[in-house]
Amino acid sequence: MDRSKLLIYTITDRKCIGKRDLYESVEKALRGGARTVQLREKELNENELIKEAVQLKKLCEQYGALLIINDNYKAALKADADGVHVGIEDAPVSEIRKTAPKGFIIGATAKTVEQAQLAEASGADYLGVGALFPSPTKKNALRITSDDFRKIAASVNIPAVAIGGIDKDNIRSLKGIGAVGAALVSAVFGAEDIEAAASQMKELCHEVFENA
Repeated sequence: MDRSKLLIYTITDRKCIGKRDLYESVEKALRGGARTVQLREKELNENELIKEAVQLKKLCEQYGALLIINDNYKAALKADADGVHVGIEDAPVSEIRKTAPKGFIIGATAKTVEQAQLAEASGADYLGVGALFPSPTKKNALRITSDDFRKIAASVNIPAVAIGGIDKDNIRSLKGIGAVGAALVSAVFGAEDIEAAASQMKELCHEVFENA
């Protein structure tokens, strides 16, 4: 897959967005430079998720960005999203790959070398690896160190995206760990000015990850 799309990878979060409109918030992130948007909606039923995803897919296409759906690969396929991202306890990558059309992107969470290698062998296109820092959106997320990340990224041939509490104050500490980009939640969607926050994080991501 096009690794440049993973440089600034934004993940929606209703708590961060608050009373602001989701569609408008995503568009601001895209204007600021996001090139992948993961739609994470744990509370919506499948039909509502598909409807929302269809709207956002059209928006992402206008900006040359990817739309990835969190967890629900069936909804992702029905909405013609670019792909799905699955956690360790979600549907196996191998199962999704059997039914997904050519070009459908599958991202997988990995916290160990073994999980990363299994995901790659099963057909994953990229990894989300973390949490590297305390995360305000996933307070119980298992933490890993930068050294852990480096070992995981080096153990596979698919790109690894850093995730977990990454913001403008700590992102520079990730330079040289082997990540191709950062997955951002509150650093973008929790900001008062989403577009400005995305733009700032894009510049930092270029500085930290471009030559990873």
